[in-house]
Amino acid sequence: MNKLKILAMILWLTMLISFINLATAQTFVPLDKAQHDIVYFREAGNLKPQVKVVYGRPIADSDEVFGNEIPYGKIWRTGANEATEIKFYQDVMFANKFIKAGTYVLYTIPGKNYWTVILNSNTDSLGAYFYDESKDLARIEVPANQADPTKIFTIAFDSKKYGAQLVMAWGITRIKVPVYLEQSLLSDV
Repeated sequence: MNKLKILAMILWLTMLISFINLATAQTFVPLDKAQHDIVYFREAGNLKPQVKVVYGRPIADSDEVFGNEIPYGKIWRTGANEATEIKFYQDVMFANKFIKAGTYVLYTIPGKNYWTVILNSNTDSLGAYFYDESKDLARIEVPANQADPTKIFTIAFDSKKYGAQLVMAWGITRIKVPVYLEQSLLSDV
């Protein structure tokens, strides 16, 4: 009789452990089709970063992305998935406005000849679904230029005397946004 109780107890414990494992099993969401990337601007490779951008990298179906896959004149999350975030490690001048160090969202409104680039304070938002114009801190209009095709949306920085140019490229379109760094502004005075 004791052996039967022990066997029943072992069976009961085995079932309990199996149930607990099923109840606590972790499920993961599938990988995004568009990978994410991070790009930094540093004045030199061994210095601390001054600007960081975290963005999704969608892949184009054609060389003429804007006006086709991404419509002209509508707010765009500037990448894929989550809205693109930009972090300034120091105060900067963006679109003739002084912006405090911090993390912001970078939205754009693509146009055939010019783009509007928007710095917004509503972080941690999915795409442009929660875009709130009242949270805009600065807007700048920049020319849209043509260049060699880029199949994957890419953001990079070009070093300039005043700070950096934030370069966005996708399809045959390139835009460049000036970011004036505080120490560059102060040293030019």
